[in-house]
Amino acid sequence: MSERPTFSPFWHRVRAMKPRLRPHVQITRQHYRGRRWHVVRDPSSNQFYRLNPIAHEFVGLFDGSRTVEEIWQSCLERHGDAAPTQGEVIQLISQLYNSNLLAADVTPETEQLLRRGRKRLGQKAAQQAIGIMYFRIRVFNPDRYLSWIEPILRPVLNKWGFFAWLAFVLFALVQLAPHWEALISQAEEVYRDPTLWPWLVVVFIVTKAIHETGHGVICKRFGGQVPEFGFMLLVLFPAPYVDASAAWAFASKWKRIAVGAGGMIFELFVASIAALVWLNTQPGSLVHQIAYNAIFTASVSTILFNANPLMRFDGYFILADLLEVPNLMQRSMNQLKHFFKTRVYRMKNETPPSSQRGETAILYTYGILALAYRIFLFFSITLYVMGKLFAIGLVLAIWTAGMWFILPVGKFVHWLASHPSLADFRPRAIATSLAMIAIGLGAVGLVPMPDHRRATGVVESEASTGVFFGTDGFVEEAHARIGEFVRAGDPILTLRSDELRARLAIVNARIAEMESIEQQAMGRDSTATAQVARQRIDTLAGQADYLRGEIEKLVVRAPHDGRVVAADPASLVGSFAKRGEPVCRVVDESRVRVTALLKQQDADWHYALGQERYRVEVRFLSRAGDTVPGRVVKVLEAGQLNLPHPALGFGGGGSVATAKDDTTGLRASNPQFVMHIAPIPENDGQWTGMPGERVRLRFTLPRTPLAWQWIDRLHKLVQGKVNV
Repeated sequence: MSERPTFSPFWHRVRAMKPRLRPHVQITRQHYRGRRWHVVRDPSSNQFYRLNPIAHEFVGLFDGSRTVEEIWQSCLERHGDAAPTQGEVIQLISQLYNSNLLAADVTPETEQLLRRGRKRLGQKAAQQAIGIMYFRIRVFNPDRYLSWIEPILRPVLNKWGFFAWLAFVLFALVQLAPHWEALISQAEEVYRDPTLWPWLVVVFIVTKAIHETGHGVICKRFGGQVPEFGFMLLVLFPAPYVDASAAWAFASKWKRIAVGAGGMIFELFVASIAALVWLNTQPGSLVHQIAYNAIFTASVSTILFNANPLMRFDGYFILADLLEVPNLMQRSMNQLKHFFKTRVYRMKNETPPSSQRGETAILYTYGILALAYRIFLFFSITLYVMGKLFAIGLVLAIWTAGMWFILPVGKFVHWLASHPSLADFRPRAIATSLAMIAIGLGAVGLVPMPDHRRATGVVESEASTGVFFGTDGFVEEAHARIGEFVRAGDPILTLRSDELRARLAIVNARIAEMESIEQQAMGRDSTATAQVARQRIDTLAGQADYLRGEIEKLVVRAPHDGRVVAADPASLVGSFAKRGEPVCRVVDESRVRVTALLKQQDADWHYALGQERYRVEVRFLSRAGDTVPGRVVKVLEAGQLNLPHPALGFGGGGSVATAKDDTTGLRASNPQFVMHIAPIPENDGQWTGMPGERVRLRFTLPRTPLAWQWIDRLHKLVQGKVNV
């Protein structure tokens, strides 16, 4: 534990001040991790500040008659080493003053309020500029609306209402479970049909307004004020919001959690109602589609975004209260800064954000995860927007990169160059910083690291033949079922055609008649008549051979050894079949290959390296631990729109987007490079892949520095998103 310096060179500036808390300030007692704290709140501006017991006692003496020096001396007498130092007192007064919670007698109060108001507005504008992805616009004060609706909902805003809500949501899920596949398949329809997008936007705004009403009503139920309703531009997309920060002053953490979860509770209730409407309306109708949009926006979006604790939305505040770690984001960042200050720059007398071991571990973990997620969010959102609106996405990327990354770097340089705590060892701090930068750049820019590329594929047979009906007839008997092994020539189906057999009987009867006429003509020595009869016999014999061939086709046989796949022949028994209609497919499992798909912008490394310079591994989706080496046999030189197997498209559970007007699931929306890979058998000489089974492929390229890998992948990703 580092020593805290008792004295400060700036003490003379505040020692004679006679501060006092502003008359409308409220103080609430709370408990975090077994310790007592006090929250100081200004209800007129929703400004908050948290005090420990000693700091609360210190601030409680701010009555406008005592000086800061007198209060500090009194605190020293009572608490000794536990009393705040002069530097901590200066920091406390500064933060209370800038939060508009403290009045001082150095200048008139009106001038102080205006100056602090301008400062707060400036800080708010700067935060808005930095957070352009989450820009907020205030619209009105919702107090009248919430005061009207809260008494109506009050009877159900309790634990019994929560249990009733939970039962209703579970009931809707049980009703929806048998229709899960239809629910998932309709998502692709919404994505493909632009005419449905306006309804999706309207439903999104309405459900999010209900979501924010949930926050406001529950906050109002527990005595909090909700002074602001507006719209937040989430990546330039409007979403309603309310200011329910009054809940931060609630003494009970469960009430704070209830306010945080209120929006998701209301929204999931709407999703449950929409699910029942969707199940009981006609597919294709407007009400059915609106209900589906409500299910999607009020469930998926609220789980992915509102419940995500790494963003400052509902899940973040719920997690902070569950862990009993207030100001989780800010203190996590400060904890990481403290680590570098004390462990890297060897700075002394630095006060850590937390002195509790368990809380410190939470701050480190959350800080690292939040930083990683911020980087992920930056790339995913800006690249998505660039793919849709290139110019806006480019501006958004430059602005956000500047605010999230370049500005912090500038602040760090300024801190390194001018912070007083570095005065005695600034050259060492600068040298340490340069060394860290050099090591980091060297690690990512010079050290070769493994380079892996990935793709999706499907196992298919090299001998895969479609089986079709050779003639018309009624299916009478099935000799093979789907999944069964058949030999070449084995019967699969038997058809019945009374017409063919009747026609053959007629032709045979006419042949017999013509043979009788021929014999009679030869007995009468009538050569001409006999020749005519012979010609008729030859013609009828040809017809008989044709009909016997057609009758033979009534037995559908396997074209080669293999297994019956794609359809069950037994399901056709009793139906009328027409010539050329498909029956099934027969695939030879002993001769299989993997057909992989590479995006057009990702295929150049194959041509640049040649197949001798990289390795291929095949991993089965159904057996994650099963990996088989392979070798590339062939790569089609041009991008293909036709997919080799429907299992690779969205409709078959794959990852390739299919064309909007495609009904077969075999036509991709963008060209794909097709690569054929032959498996290298394992030690026993057998390969366990089944035709139609999806696989993941990993290509191991020559080792290169991470920087070049990232640049190459970023270039490919941007190229794929913006088509440049």
